[in-house]
Amino acid sequence: MLEIAGWIAPVATMIAAMMTAANLGARVTGWGFVVFLLGAIAWSIVALATGQSNLLWSNAFLGLVDIIGIWRWLGHRARLDDGADKALQASTRTTLPSLFPTKLIEGGPIRDALGATIGHSVGAMAERDSGRLAYLVVHQGAVADLGGRHVAIPWSWLGIAGDAFLLAGDHDLAELDAIDPGNWPVTAGA
Repeated sequence: MLEIAGWIAPVATMIAAMMTAANLGARVTGWGFVVFLLGAIAWSIVALATGQSNLLWSNAFLGLVDIIGIWRWLGHRARLDDGADKALQASTRTTLPSLFPTKLIEGGPIRDALGATIGHSVGAMAERDSGRLAYLVVHQGAVADLGGRHVAIPWSWLGIAGDAFLLAGDHDLAELDAIDPGNWPVTAGA
């Protein structure tokens, strides 16, 4: 039992860390906390078997944090995401303006006219008085914001289809100058 727990503990902890760090949505993050809880239980077994009270107490605390994370991400946040998705679906069946969930602004894919993903949203700027989105900042290139380039796409260039932003018309991101991710512009455009 100790040997099995000794393997499950670090493997579960590493997998859970990748799941939560990836920020792939409420449900993936929530399941990451489930895997973290399994790791904390396995570490606690190791601690009990080897008499390491410091390891036991730290993992008892981390297990409590994991339970809160499970509630937060698989319960509360997932319910909010479901509510946003229902509003999105309902808005497509009305004559009112279509809606989109703002969670797309952080990590939503940007697709070209052929449906190919050409980047991912990392944030947006909105007009203070009207609340209208002015532009979307998009990362193109390597995974996890390592390398690649950032551009500010004017909101007028974009459309929305379900869970993605669509680059409208004949616009090309190559037309846009790269921006410094630590120094966003006042306006977007070429």
